[in-house]
Amino acid sequence: MNDTAPTQQHADQVRAAAQQAFRDHLDHLAAGRVAEWADLFTEDGVLEFPYAPKGYPTRLTGRRELLAHMANFAEQFRVRFTDLRFHETVDPSLVIAELKGEGLALKTNRSYDQSYISVVETSDGKISHYVDYWNPLAAIDALGGEADDMVSAFSDD
Repeated sequence: MNDTAPTQQHADQVRAAAQQAFRDHLDHLAAGRVAEWADLFTEDGVLEFPYAPKGYPTRLTGRRELLAHMANFAEQFRVRFTDLRFHETVDPSLVIAELKGEGLALKTNRSYDQSYISVVETSDGKISHYVDYWNPLAAIDALGGEADDMVSAFSDD
């Protein structure tokens, strides 16, 4: 019995750190603190968008690429994240979360309402691989109604 207690305690600590990294991710994005957000990832961290529209990246790798992609986020959106729900996983370093995003696209003054499912792998409390299942149509609509509106909102061009 004593052999399993430290293992369970360690698993609980890893799970708590993984979930806190996810909460911090939401807090930093909502506050527009993109540099701090990028620092939540491992140096070679990956962010994937399986449902990305044409012209929008499906995979970003490394803090520099993540930061470059999200640099304009605070200029595009004011958002708050609500209804966060974590799903238990066997692997304590894996986070599966459901949540909602509510806000405003600043350049169009249109409402931004989004539902997310996030699958996030962590390592030592840092995000190493994040798969973001979200509906790009909600962002497209908020940013002007065309896929190019969303692509250009996150582009340096």
